[in-house]
Amino acid sequence: MSSTVNASARQELLAQAKQVVQQLKARLTFAVRGRDEVIDLILIALLADGHVLLEDHPGSGKTTLAKALGESIQDEVAKDFIEPFRRVQFTPDLLPSDVTGVSVFDPDSQQFHFRPGPIFAHVLLADEINRTSPKVQSSLLEAMAEKQVTVDNHTYALDELFFVIATQNPRDQVGTYPLPVAQLDRFLFKIRMDYIDKAAEIDVLRSYRDRRATAPVNAPRVTRNQLVEARRVIDEHVYIDPRLSDSLVEVATALRRSPEVAQGVSTRSLVLLLPALQALAFMRGRDFVIPEDVTTLAPHVFSHRLELAPGVEDVHEVVKRCLKGPMEMLARSTMK
Repeated sequence: MSSTVNASARQELLAQAKQVVQQLKARLTFAVRGRDEVIDLILIALLADGHVLLEDHPGSGKTTLAKALGESIQDEVAKDFIEPFRRVQFTPDLLPSDVTGVSVFDPDSQQFHFRPGPIFAHVLLADEINRTSPKVQSSLLEAMAEKQVTVDNHTYALDELFFVIATQNPRDQVGTYPLPVAQLDRFLFKIRMDYIDKAAEIDVLRSYRDRRATAPVNAPRVTRNQLVEARRVIDEHVYIDPRLSDSLVEVATALRRSPEVAQGVSTRSLVLLLPALQALAFMRGRDFVIPEDVTTLAPHVFSHRLELAPGVEDVHEVVKRCLKGPMEMLARSTMK
């Protein structure tokens, strides 16, 4: 009887988490048309406690998408420093303190007081991140990895929900600073936003006035606590077979040994992939991960971490070839 009750309670928790995600998705698809796949990947990253790098030309909806996500989250209780959404426009003259915050001297109290920067937010949009210097880019490393910032030898905690959406334009290389490997490795996904199809673009033009004036009535905002709880439920109640971890190591080994790859993927990428697989399985209506989930997400997780050998251009094809053998073996083993 207890196992039945536990199973029932588990399904109830998963159903509540699903409702939260559906509300978020409804608001995002209302704000940004023709980007369903990108929206799904961003929600997966949010649920997996990762960060996202969006790459495409200006005017493709990157900023609108990030802003819609931030405005879809509310706090039950206002917190010091923390805002639902903040945006930083990265420029060559930006300083690290413009992102993290700075200590300001108060002549009345004769003490320094910390003035928080825009990094103190649930959702941070780092717009055109490759237009600023490596010194400023590195100011995000500690925040993205440990959810804290250190200013003048004092450490300040960020919120548990802290989520970065960074954007960059791949074609405009003048005055840009390519992200170093250590910075790229902090992003769970690198997503390329191609042009939307003709029907979606027509819908954007015809509905822009309504979308600017209103929000979806049937999709209220979600709370910060609901999202944190959804993360916990997915982590605890979506099953990953131990054999899947073995297969991921086989994939990583194949990539590192491939003559088409000059530098392979990190162990961190494998660790970050696991909760992303749980989130994808959850969004597909399952409470367990299957090999198909790995095939879906691995190119988005591995591609920006690989350095290809000279003459090799299609990183996605390289990843797919290295996935094939381990995933076929995993599929056969789970069928027994």
